[in-house]
Amino acid sequence: MRRVGVFAAALAALVPVLPAGAGKLQVARTTPGVVELMGLRGHPYALVQLPLGRRLPGAKLVSRRLGVWRLPSARAQAVVLGLHPLAIEADREVMPQRAATEPFAGLEWWRAAIGADRVSPPGPGKGVTVIDTGLDVSHPEFAGRPNTTLLNAQSTTGAEDELHGTAVSSVVAAPENGVGLAGVYPQAALAEWDSGPTFVSDVIEGMEHALDAGQGVINMSFGFDGYDPLLADEVDIAFGTGTLLVAAAGNDFLEGNARHSPAALPHVLTVGATDEQNHASYFSNRSLAVDLAAPGEKIPVAVPTWASASGYATADGTSFSAPLVAGAAAWVWTRRPELDVTQLFDLMRWSATDIGAPGFDEDTGWGLLNVPAALSAAAPAVDPEEPNDDVYQVAAGKLFSNAEPPLTSPGQGRATLSARLDVTEDPEDVYRVWVPARRRVAIRVTVSHDADVELWNATTPSVLVTGAVRRKHLLDGSGSEGTHPESVGFRNRTRRGTYVFLDVYLPEHGASAADYRATITTAR
Repeated sequence: MRRVGVFAAALAALVPVLPAGAGKLQVARTTPGVVELMGLRGHPYALVQLPLGRRLPGAKLVSRRLGVWRLPSARAQAVVLGLHPLAIEADREVMPQRAATEPFAGLEWWRAAIGADRVSPPGPGKGVTVIDTGLDVSHPEFAGRPNTTLLNAQSTTGAEDELHGTAVSSVVAAPENGVGLAGVYPQAALAEWDSGPTFVSDVIEGMEHALDAGQGVINMSFGFDGYDPLLADEVDIAFGTGTLLVAAAGNDFLEGNARHSPAALPHVLTVGATDEQNHASYFSNRSLAVDLAAPGEKIPVAVPTWASASGYATADGTSFSAPLVAGAAAWVWTRRPELDVTQLFDLMRWSATDIGAPGFDEDTGWGLLNVPAALSAAAPAVDPEEPNDDVYQVAAGKLFSNAEPPLTSPGQGRATLSARLDVTEDPEDVYRVWVPARRRVAIRVTVSHDADVELWNATTPSVLVTGAVRRKHLLDGSGSEGTHPESVGFRNRTRRGTYVFLDVYLPEHGASAADYRATITTAR
């Protein structure tokens, strides 16, 4: 098993490596039907993925959306022989990162830094789910707090790591009750999932419960080194069903600046930390995955009384920057309910106050969280059909039961689409296109910055394949430099209509972002 670390004074999180300017993000995924039993050695529990609808007697269902079950690793061999699982992996442990705390100072300096002192938060609206160690429901900030839902039993055992969930939750939504402190969104609809001891399976299960509760924001102040395909799939499902995911970037910049998950996964809003001078905190991880930053030093938090007699402390860490963004995002979404999740995602980072190097930088992303700007800035355009980074996300019976709607269909032979690419969060877009029997489809893509286009046949397993597999499935490609329009086409010479996959992506060492418009025309 692998533990997921919560991010306090030093944070950790998962991230696929994104080379600077990279276009096609090559993320190793579990190949269906391939299981690695050797990888279970040293891990007492395993995660088994079965086709949806199949059951695994004696195991715990972790995700009905993915068909993931948890069972002792010793049973894995029998499962492989008898049930032909799609995948088996170790249930890795996510280790808490311990906070640096001191007696509560009562100085909520962060409020002015993000502009929260200039605007009034709303009443309950879009919810925030905190997946973390347990919430101390007896604490004066949370005892009797309205609009608080416990998704499972909460435990704070007295172990050092067990104060983390209470502290993070107080940053999101401690009420204005005249006691102690107030969170960024005091009346937020708050839901709690106690994931301690924190394993990948605990996180996935918590996300499932959050999704069952409806669209909202999930805060993830934890992480672990490496890449976990099941967690990545659960993130994609959450984002695809309209939930915003916020993660702490990590606190080990001085200890190697490790890549963590879920912070580095696409479609996760990743938050770094800043100090009182609006500089990147010395411990805050730097990478292309950082989307924006928020205060993360000397943050007043609520803690169980066994950790501090007063019930309060101050803490450092991106663990406390992330809930500022999560709470602020729920606040903005409550005030602007017409936004979809792709608009909210981009609004929160693009409305940030630029600090450090001009424009985007790896220290603080697009800048420091700015609540008034997020409330008033023009809404970004919808980025359609996300997540759609590869075939498995848009084809039927893959990640989602239903396929993404095709751009063209038997009754509609022409279509236009506007969307955008982003090297850190969305470097590739894949769409289904219908080509009738004995007809030709022509696709023209105009771009604001350099982007390339490919067309793939209906049986390709991925648009990232190479070598002979690529030659077998690739139908056409266009890779002009700069802003020259890209054009691809395909003639279906058979007697049956077929779907093909349109792939628009940022080329390696090219632009960091691009807007594009695709025009699809069907002709004889």
